[in-house]
Amino acid sequence: MKNSTKIFCMLAFFVSVQLGAQTVLTKKEALKIALENNYGIKIAYNNVKVAKNNSSIYNTRHLPTISASTGTNYSNNNQNITAQNGNVTTVNGAITKSYNASVNLNYTLFDGLGRKYNYKQLKETYNLSQLQAKETIENTYLQLFTVYFEIARLSENTQNLQDALAISKQRLQRAEYQYQYGQTTKVALLNAQVDVNNDSITLMNSRQQYLNSKRSLNIILGVTQEPNFDVETTINFTKLLTLPKLLEQAKLNNTLLQQNKKNIAISEFNLKINKASFLPTVSLTSSYGWNKSQNPATSFLAQSQSTGLNAGLNLSWNIFDGGSTKTRVANSKIAIENQKIAMQQQQETVENNLRNTWGSYQNSLFVLKAQEQNILTSQNNFDRTEEKYKLGQVSSIEFRQAQINLLNAKTALSNAKFDAKLIELQLLQISGQLINSEI
Repeated sequence: MKNSTKIFCMLAFFVSVQLGAQTVLTKKEALKIALENNYGIKIAYNNVKVAKNNSSIYNTRHLPTISASTGTNYSNNNQNITAQNGNVTTVNGAITKSYNASVNLNYTLFDGLGRKYNYKQLKETYNLSQLQAKETIENTYLQLFTVYFEIARLSENTQNLQDALAISKQRLQRAEYQYQYGQTTKVALLNAQVDVNNDSITLMNSRQQYLNSKRSLNIILGVTQEPNFDVETTINFTKLLTLPKLLEQAKLNNTLLQQNKKNIAISEFNLKINKASFLPTVSLTSSYGWNKSQNPATSFLAQSQSTGLNAGLNLSWNIFDGGSTKTRVANSKIAIENQKIAMQQQQETVENNLRNTWGSYQNSLFVLKAQEQNILTSQNNFDRTEEKYKLGQVSSIEFRQAQINLLNAKTALSNAKFDAKLIELQLLQISGQLINSEI
């Protein structure tokens, strides 16, 4: 039912796109589509399936092997037989036929516990593949919203540029009227025309970047439809824990640290598997067979047939293999030590990245508040300057500067808002809470 709902949502979205409706692709919808269609995530899920198949009991030598065989032989020979008394018997076309069939069973009763540890190692490898898939999902999550928020930023900037162009056109129209009635110079009119042209070019470039970013988002979503959609521009920030709590969560839930733990466990099982070669192997063999032969006249028996059960118990012990097992055991211990060193290094790296990201996040929130205040100041300054410009108390240059200041403040606020949200997502990823967090 859940998959059906997802498919229905995707179809509804794409149908609306194909019909030309400018729909709003929400953050949650984008995430659902990416989880279903992203190529990297599909490959990661397939790798998990392979690891699951490998960890099955069918791949661990715990079960016996059963085989069946059958065959027939035919021979036609000319035979010369000399008896002890010197009599010679010659038979031309001496035909011999034989038939056989059997069912064979082989089972290893004991192999030094190698099968047991191999099975556990494969289970840990499967768990590792799940963590690797989780890492792929987290990276795709960040990649998705990096592009998504870039589209949102360009959407806001494009709207701001449209507003700026509308103001510039009003200014140009005013300058044309003033020039016609001799209230301003030709230079002022030309300056207004240049500003309209520049604003038009900037708006056109922004629209092209906006479209390019939406196409980039389609690649991450794994779809090929023309990107005829808008995105959400509202941002909700998560109420995060304190830095000590985030550090504690990172030690428990960080995906890279969890992978390091699994690699250590896999290496430890590999050591036990190699040590198993020091112990003997006990195996059971059994077969049930049927044999029949038809012999020529020269044979003592004209025909024979046998059926029966055969079983055997075998023990083998590689007492000395030239030191290869000893070498593998020694190298396995070194591999475990290397994994532990890598674990310690990764822990320090994660803690350092978390502290740096936390500092960047706090700074970005401060910048966001400052830019919100700048918007108020710039808007107030523009409104006052516009009023004075209409009264002829300020020049067009001063008015243009106030307009640019307001546009820059709006752009800075948009950048600060989306930058802060992306840093927050990075912080959640490092602490291992990204996938389960609210967008």
